[in-house]
Amino acid sequence: MSKSGFLTMMLALGVSLPGYAQAYGSGGMDMSAACKHLPTYAQLKSALTAARSQSNGGFNLDMWGTIVNRDGVVCAVAFTGSNRGAQWPGSRAISAQKANTANAFSLPQLALSTANLYSAVQPGGSLFGLQASNPVDTFVAYGGNPANYGQPNDPMVGGRIGGVNVFGGGLALYNAQGQLLGAIGVSGDSSCADHNIAWRTRHTLNLDFVPAGVSGDAARPDNIVYDITNPTGFPIGVSAGGWGHPACSSASTTIAGELPAVQ
Repeated sequence: MSKSGFLTMMLALGVSLPGYAQAYGSGGMDMSAACKHLPTYAQLKSALTAARSQSNGGFNLDMWGTIVNRDGVVCAVAFTGSNRGAQWPGSRAISAQKANTANAFSLPQLALSTANLYSAVQPGGSLFGLQASNPVDTFVAYGGNPANYGQPNDPMVGGRIGGVNVFGGGLALYNAQGQLLGAIGVSGDSSCADHNIAWRTRHTLNLDFVPAGVSGDAARPDNIVYDITNPTGFPIGVSAGGWGHPACSSASTTIAGELPAVQ
């Protein structure tokens, strides 16, 4: 349904215009206050571009990146290519999903990356069904003028994107005081490369004061875990620790083990 059609329906149902505005944008929200302690668009784009330019074990593709605050409000969306079509268009919404997921399922004392959730949501996993629990708001994801996608005035900014994504590329953001401020999501390459790029972007933004995680590596608490094997007779791989992620390439696996330690 188009926005104009949705507006007509809302008016017919007696829904107020402020409610409509809230569904599609800031709705009067003070965005400078909502995103005060998070990176700006320019800072996100710079850090994301620097991370993408390194070897990440993927296909050397351009990327989308999204930052949300602790309430899941989108604060910035950026891309690394020459224009919005230089990276997979579908990865814009995926990057926002990843940011929402890492924020929604991390706590001040425990960080979960999107990569950590892969095995837990598989059939028989401890969090099976989680991936369907918080659907994307499609009007936020796909509304507005596409010419503004990945720009400071991206239509997602000010909206609550929602969505749950369970492969690499989403990380919670913690400042030097240990405060959980929100999260970053990165998409556009293999899921393993996305994780490596997100990790390096977060490090450059100085928001990797991560308190604890499930990776088993104290220096990288919410790092991607490669402990999935395929036992005989099992239709899917099994993670030894329950938080594993499929390997994408030997290079991305090696790089993940050498990522900067958290602060």
